Amino acid sequence: MNKVLLIIQREYMVRVKKKSFILMIFLVPALIVAMFGVIYLITTYSNDMNKTRTVWVMDESGVFTGKFQNKSKLAFQTVTKSLVDEKSDLRKNEDDFLLVIPTDYSKTDAVQIFSKKEANFTIAGEIEDQMNTIATGNKLVTAGIDTLKLHAIKSNISIVAKQITDKGEQDSSIGAAYGAGIAGAILVYLALFIYGAQVMRGVLEEKTSRIIEVIVSSVKPFQLMLGKIIGVGLVGLTQFILWIVLSSGVTYVAGNMLMKDKILPAKTAQMKAHQPTKIQTSPGISSAPQSPAINAYNSFKTVNFPYILGCFLFYFLSGFFLYAALFAAVGSAVDSETETQQFMFPITLPLLFTYIISFSFLINNPDSTLAIWLSEIPFTAPVAMMVRIPFGVPGWQLALSMFMMVIGFLFTTWVAARIYRVGILMYGKKASYKELAKWFFYKE
Repeated sequence: MNKVLLIIQREYMVRVKKKSFILMIFLVPALIVAMFGVIYLITTYSNDMNKTRTVWVMDESGVFTGKFQNKSKLAFQTVTKSLVDEKSDLRKNEDDFLLVIPTDYSKTDAVQIFSKKEANFTIAGEIEDQMNTIATGNKLVTAGIDTLKLHAIKSNISIVAKQITDKGEQDSSIGAAYGAGIAGAILVYLALFIYGAQVMRGVLEEKTSRIIEVIVSSVKPFQLMLGKIIGVGLVGLTQFILWIVLSSGVTYVAGNMLMKDKILPAKTAQMKAHQPTKIQTSPGISSAPQSPAINAYNSFKTVNFPYILGCFLFYFLSGFFLYAALFAAVGSAVDSETETQQFMFPITLPLLFTYIISFSFLINNPDSTLAIWLSEIPFTAPVAMMVRIPFGVPGWQLALSMFMMVIGFLFTTWVAARIYRVGILMYGKKASYKELAKWFFYKE
């Protein structure tokens, strides 16, 4: 046991003392905060975002004239020149658009929009929405339906998500759960690959440099492999904990500075000034729009981050131990990193498969039969369970998944150790699956 602890200490200290490790501890949180800061500044103060675009409307049908509503970044004007002159003016002003509405506007591709710059989806979508609303209103008037009464009785219903737990009702947010699930899956997936590859490279370097021959004269191969896996795992755990602490601290300070300087409230007031007043559906309930930043903050307050963080740490460690053992076996079986590819793909295929379907199926069906099975199988559970946890997982499923992860780690460590004990002393012979099977059944 003392020898294993010495190996763990050596693997841990060698890596945490590197300048690259210390640099990444501070660089990653700084880059994350800088990224969000740049995004905020671009969306808030960018000239392109604040620029008002003018749409010149040439309505040959007469249905839409004077009925378009100006938005905060979009203004509608009726043309006063001919079509040829208007097109010529567009060449001079690249931010303007010319909307031509023929008499047969209801036909497919009849309505056209001209511009020097291609119209984006937001502008085209806003124009289409307003035209559909106006055309529908015109048809209602033609049919003898009072549109004023129709709009007066129109409801503005919004759904507030509530989750029923053993402690009672709690606020929840579907968007925040989506974000937390995807983020957890991505972090676990990347962590297993990054730190698992470190174990494989460490074993491969010691084997090719022949240092391993000296080391195994003092410790058993299993002790060496176990110490290396745990040591690198603790390095990864240390890095993630420091990233989380630093990122949370910097984000908290930055958020308080924004609120203190009233940057967000000012932006919210500006948004309210450009938004039309909405009909209140209930007395005393305001339907005024809020800043996206405030909405995001309120949504993420509904997420149980301590619970998710605890689960993340468990699945990171257990998943790392499971895959790192196999990576160590691969590193011991080959003589160069280029030879690892034939063994790496079958090992990582379950993890890659789960990662891919997480964005299309699991995130939208967290309680499906496939999602439950994938969250119980040790090779796929680290990613699948991190997708499901923000949406709520029954206690027995979580306990069974954790139990299976421990069993899976012990099994893969036992299998990898039997290959590792032979592979680290094999030189010059290209390994194959047949050879690995022979090494597995060799008696000590």
